[in-house]
Amino acid sequence: MKRTMTTLVVAGAVASAAVLGAAYSGLVNVGADDPHFPAVHAFLVMARERSIEVRARDIEVPNLKDEALIRTGAGNYNAMCVGCHLAPGVDQTELSQALYPPPPNLAKIGTGDHPAVAFWTIKHGIKATGMPAWGKSMGDQYIWGIVAFLDRLPQMDAQQYQAMVASSGGHQHSGGESAMHSAGGHHGQGTEQSKAHHPPSDSAHSSGHHDGHGGAETDVAQPATPSPTTHVHRDGKEHTHGN
Repeated sequence: MKRTMTTLVVAGAVASAAVLGAAYSGLVNVGADDPHFPAVHAFLVMARERSIEVRARDIEVPNLKDEALIRTGAGNYNAMCVGCHLAPGVDQTELSQALYPPPPNLAKIGTGDHPAVAFWTIKHGIKATGMPAWGKSMGDQYIWGIVAFLDRLPQMDAQQYQAMVASSGGHQHSGGESAMHSAGGHHGQGTEQSKAHHPPSDSAHSSGHHDGHGGAETDVAQPATPSPTTHVHRDGKEHTHGN
């Protein structure tokens, strides 16, 4: 028995050392365009789902049929979520194609009949996935608004979606709003309402940002031409030089 335990401890230490060595050597490719091995992916999905389920099981779900709550969620979803999670009439964006793991298409699955899980995920985010913890800037009532809207979203077509967004109060969540949000989640897109809530900046960065990403990202000011200077040499003569 003692020999067996010793063997297991040694084997565990060797395996741990091998894993640490592989990680430290740079063999692990962390690029988002290189998917996990199937076994690693399955483990991470299981860990993520169980973690959220355990933490969400005691959350009390309010009335998600409240029309005012749904409208509030529509404006915030359109401003904050479309870029990754899409919407009726929006099949893909730059973000939805580039993120790994790929964000779920909530226009099709909504809350998945798990509103408490959706609430916890929106509020706390998920590590190393690109999913932010919106609870840092958004009150619970506004998060529930998004959950209520998600519960309705799969039943909408593009026209109904736009009408719901237009009837909402736009991007609002108790003072945490930022003009950095893009209603469409990608360059140059979004509803007219969202553009009214977030007018374009007059800064050099916004004026120099090109849709094709082929030009300069910012307008760089040219340096001013320095003025000539005059000084007197030891021989008493004046000499003028350009800087």
